Amino acid sequence: MKWNLVFLGLLLTFGQLSWGQKGMDIPEYDGKDRVHDLNAKNYKSVMKKYDVMVVYYHEHVGSSKVAQKQFQIEELALELAAQVLEDLDDEDISIGLLDEKTDKAVAKKLGLVEADSIYIFIEDEVIEYDGELAADTLVEFLYDVIEDPVEIIDNVRELKGFHNIEEDIKLVGFFKSQKSEHYQEYEDAAEEFHPHIKFFATFSPKVAKSLDLKLNEVDFYEPFMDEPVVIPGKPYSEKELVAFIEDNDRPTLRKMQPHNMYEIWEDALDGEHIIAFAEEGDPDGFEFLEIVKEVAEDNTDNPNLSIVWIDPDDFPLLVPYWEKTFDIDLSSPQIGVVEVDDADSIWFDMDNDDDMPTVDELEDWLEDVLENKIDPDEDEDDDDDDDDDDDDDDDDDDDDDDDDDDDDDDDDDDDDDDDDDDDDDDDDDDDDDDDDDDDDDDDDDDDDDDDDDDDDD
Repeated sequence: MKWNLVFLGLLLTFGQLSWGQKGMDIPEYDGKDRVHDLNAKNYKSVMKKYDVMVVYYHEHVGSSKVAQKQFQIEELALELAAQVLEDLDDEDISIGLLDEKTDKAVAKKLGLVEADSIYIFIEDEVIEYDGELAADTLVEFLYDVIEDPVEIIDNVRELKGFHNIEEDIKLVGFFKSQKSEHYQEYEDAAEEFHPHIKFFATFSPKVAKSLDLKLNEVDFYEPFMDEPVVIPGKPYSEKELVAFIEDNDRPTLRKMQPHNMYEIWEDALDGEHIIAFAEEGDPDGFEFLEIVKEVAEDNTDNPNLSIVWIDPDDFPLLVPYWEKTFDIDLSSPQIGVVEVDDADSIWFDMDNDDDMPTVDELEDWLEDVLENKIDPDEDEDDDDDDDDDDDDDDDDDDDDDDDDDDDDDDDDDDDDDDDDDDDDDDDDDDDDDDDDDDDDDDDDDDDDDDDDDDDDD
């Protein structure tokens, strides 16, 4: 599978994604090379040696230092897995690498179509692994692969174990014996979905009675649902069972887990997921999860409702990435709608951290989501409109400032003109005063001359 946008950034950043995960203990790498570099010359002979062959069909690494570092981390995870698998007594399991560029012909012969994918070859089956590339997760998945596709329930203890499985789709049927043709059809159907969907069967009338099963009848359980759906039309053919499962393999509520994270993420309705983040071990998370389960149970007949539950404790290294990408705080429960392609999202607004939403409030919100009244794309458009409004406001402010500046300039010009006029008037007045003074002086001089003449006479 192609690493999706929501996970790609973190994979490139952290690489060793889940070695700190809860799960099986993986030893330190002993330095021995166990992973085969498959090519046209050796792939047939190598694959014949093992009961199960795991093939990582990867993109050509090239000269990019980031890509080289990432591939080294992936290769180390595969070496660790191969080291653990080497100790298995019942099955010989090995791991090989195929380069998309240099081994394209081999990939074509093996039927591998998508790079950056892990394929598991067992007997005549090819199983695609859609989990994270981590040693512990891959090994645990392979343990499931080598188990029988149908698990038999013979007693009360095994029945209790069946009831304790609530996070996966599971089926259970009651048959006369393993030689029954109806059981054979059931087993053939199980092989089609193994190990992704869990199949159980019982030949005990006592166990069948406690499960309320009739002979040759099969019950289908959605995750987190107490009551099963009886598959109609018994006895069933393999084809009929497969068709029913394929029509119902997107549960109302399902849990994203390390071994199925990419499978679930790519299985979106109309390109969107409704995601509920809740820590089951946290009181608030547990309370919120119970509300989500009740909503799912009330709406299990709605084919358009599918909620993905993610427990942040299962993905500790992804938590900071999700918080940054979705702009949420995962220390408390959250539920929202996420676009698969670009990770745009919109989240239910919890007004009070102390109070969880009621079932009715959550159902009303989900109804708005399904009716497209709440949509991440529209929310993004609103944000764009807000940005445009801000730009318009800035432009208006600039225009106002320009107008104010122009008015100030005009006022300054008018003041300057007035000052100039006043100065000119003052100058004219001064000139007139000077002329008057000169005339007065001249008149005084003439009078003095006349007086002198009279004295002489």
